[in-house]
Amino acid sequence: MKLSALTSLLGLAALTTAANVVPRDFDANDYYVLELDAQTSPVEVARSLGLRHEGPLGEIKGHHVFAARKTEHDVVKRELVQRRRRKRDLGARDTLDGVLFSSKQKLRAPWTKRIIPPRYGPFARKDNAQAVPEAVQKQSHVATTLGIADPIFKDQWHLFNPVQVGHDVNVTDVWLSGVTGKNATVAIVDDGLDMYSDDLKDNYYAQGSYDFNDKTSEPKPRLAEDRHGTRCAGEVSAVKNNVCGVGVAYDSKIAGLRILSKLISDADEAVAMNYDFQHNQIYSCSWGPPDDGKSMDAPGILIRRAMLNAVQNGRGGLGSIYVFASGNGAPSEDNCNFDGYTNSIYSITVGALDREGKHPYYSEKCSAGLVVTYSSGSGDAIHTTDVGQNTCASNHGGTSAAAPLAAGIFALVLQVRPDLSWRDMQYLAMDTAVPVNEDDGSWQTTTIGKKFSHTFGYGKIDSWGIVEAAKTWKNVKPQAWFFSPWIHVNQPIPEGDKGIAVSFEITEDMLKEANLERVEHVTVTMNIEHTRRGDISVDLFSPNKVVSHLSTTRSPDNVEAGYVDWTFMSVVHWGESGVGTWTIVVKDTIENKHHGTFTDWHLKLWGESRDPQKATLLPMPTEDEDDNHAITSTITAPASTTTIAPDPAATNTQAISIPSDHPDRPVNSKPTGTSDAPLPSATQDEQEAEPTKSTWLPSFLPDLGVSASTQAWIYGALALIVVFCCGLGIYLWIARRRRLRNNARDNYEFELLDEEEAEGLATGEKRGAAGGGVGGKGGKAGKTRGGELYDAFAGGSDDEDDEFGGYRDRPVDEVSPRVSEKRERHGGSDEDEEEEGHHVIGDDDSEGEDEEEGRPLRR
Repeated sequence: MKLSALTSLLGLAALTTAANVVPRDFDANDYYVLELDAQTSPVEVARSLGLRHEGPLGEIKGHHVFAARKTEHDVVKRELVQRRRRKRDLGARDTLDGVLFSSKQKLRAPWTKRIIPPRYGPFARKDNAQAVPEAVQKQSHVATTLGIADPIFKDQWHLFNPVQVGHDVNVTDVWLSGVTGKNATVAIVDDGLDMYSDDLKDNYYAQGSYDFNDKTSEPKPRLAEDRHGTRCAGEVSAVKNNVCGVGVAYDSKIAGLRILSKLISDADEAVAMNYDFQHNQIYSCSWGPPDDGKSMDAPGILIRRAMLNAVQNGRGGLGSIYVFASGNGAPSEDNCNFDGYTNSIYSITVGALDREGKHPYYSEKCSAGLVVTYSSGSGDAIHTTDVGQNTCASNHGGTSAAAPLAAGIFALVLQVRPDLSWRDMQYLAMDTAVPVNEDDGSWQTTTIGKKFSHTFGYGKIDSWGIVEAAKTWKNVKPQAWFFSPWIHVNQPIPEGDKGIAVSFEITEDMLKEANLERVEHVTVTMNIEHTRRGDISVDLFSPNKVVSHLSTTRSPDNVEAGYVDWTFMSVVHWGESGVGTWTIVVKDTIENKHHGTFTDWHLKLWGESRDPQKATLLPMPTEDEDDNHAITSTITAPASTTTIAPDPAATNTQAISIPSDHPDRPVNSKPTGTSDAPLPSATQDEQEAEPTKSTWLPSFLPDLGVSASTQAWIYGALALIVVFCCGLGIYLWIARRRRLRNNARDNYEFELLDEEEAEGLATGEKRGAAGGGVGGKGGKAGKTRGGELYDAFAGGSDDEDDEFGGYRDRPVDEVSPRVSEKRERHGGSDEDEEEEGHHVIGDDDSEGEDEEEGRPLRR
């Protein structure tokens, strides 16, 4: 009964999801997304800002969409700035105090489909490729046993390959065991899905589908080029019938989310990435930034929030599973770590393999690629469904075809284990992947004994292996993370075959504090200034000498921006403890007129928690995402940072046994210098040895982690600064005494205030209490009139002027002669007063700009 009620509620939520997507007219209106706290009413916010509330932003809690007449300005941000100014003056709570975040939406071009044209003309199977008779016989047996009468099934070599035997996804025995994707749903986020195709209509899931380009409930293809999504859908869920072929999970449900055919806003994409995420279990995404070898782009903050929301709340808290194609930019030297979707820890990034088990020329390499599976190459492509009632495709390819094939295999896994989390699926994919082409020189052995290649990830997905492993899989504990401080380097990068190596040591205590037991993902956020971004390469070495090529050179990339808070991701270090010295090596690979500076970086380890009871949910990212994770300390790389020569054998470095330590967040930790020897060839003893430091300091002073001579220089400089400051203070004190002794105001004859006068100057006691005046101690009954007059008119802040009668707002003849003289001399303007040392608070635009940029207002 309870399960039935829950199912009904989830079904109702799905029905109302589409109703929350309101068509938008960007020609006439501006649209804003605001995050509100739980106590703030969106209706009241709309009234206060003069906006129209259009409803919640999909499934993202606390986020709402508002509309306004089109203007060139961000009216919401302007009002929030004004409110902060008023709050400073008035202090009372206002409705706008509940606005936590605002984002004005803009239409942008859709992301690029991972479409790749054939390299040498139309795809054509090689004439000399002969099928193995025994394999043909088995293929026929499978079709007969399962009742597969689909006409192109025999051409779907990616499902069963009778020619290059073994080079397929190994799924037929999974089907024969009764696992065909029942009760699993895959959403194809793409350019549409032909729900009227005879090959798809029986498995089409309408409630989880929507057209975000044309704002209709049916995401059907509308443009001539809208074929990509339908072809991907056929790979996953084509029905077992007499049309075309079958999907790898032919009993699964398929949904369509159309976002790639027109201009789109981040808000709409964010809703798409969460759409019906209690039922849409897997999101297949064969798109991203252009694969041109010079693009470097990432999802906006709303989309990042949507993806985090999905892994935390989708599927009843188990988390949505995102599958992304790695990209087809290898001919342009592109790398999937320059794509903010494929290098996300929430994505399973899938590369391609051709029917002969070779690496296709187009498939991108990177340290974020987890696995590969089959697609076009070696004279053939993927045979699948096409747009039309009974239309088939024989030329589907690129990593676009690899990602949905992987998504379909994950649907098979969910049939047998619907309780798996998004991280469980990543573990299973990594753990059961089968290495291929192991003699190509790209493989290294990781700490846990797995083989990893930046070309093939952990290997190809094996359907039988992953489904069988899932049956007995023990769910991993909740996620934990460790963030290092920012490590400041600020050193020029030498050109050529050397680079800057900077290390950071993580202790077991740090990781215990972070509640982190073992590493899954590693991310590095960094800043590099450079006049040609394509010349840069970045490697990360773990304590066990396993290397991640985070960034590689790209010839077409002539951008002068370098890296600005860019985050690289690696799955290479899966299973490591995290304890020890992590070293990042930055190189400027080409000697030319271009040069750069390594500014700073910080390291993040993500993985399994030690104690599930202490696990917490990651906060939603902000514009400065690192602010969310308590990275409050920064450290400066030591002067001993060295240049090192690259090691040709770095890629093939053998790992050592895995430690059993546990990781966490550091507080006052510091980076360590690197060895002068090339890092990969250092011995374990050299890696773990602590350098011997001599010191002359007493025990209560820190040695700062540097040599005795450096200590002497630092503390000597500090001593000189202290002596100078003391001398300056004495000089200023003597000068002030002389000035006061010679000041005519000391001759003022004053008398004590009577009680009535004292009450009239009650506000002046606050000023006296703060520092006292010339005439006596502040705030006491013996305060002198002369002292009060001196304090009030001798110059101070604007607040003091207002506090003692607001003389600037009174006519000249109503204030003292000295004030009249001052106002006549300076014209009574705030600008002139500011020149004298007053900081005037006004309503000018410059202050608003300061507020918007996060800088404190002038006071």
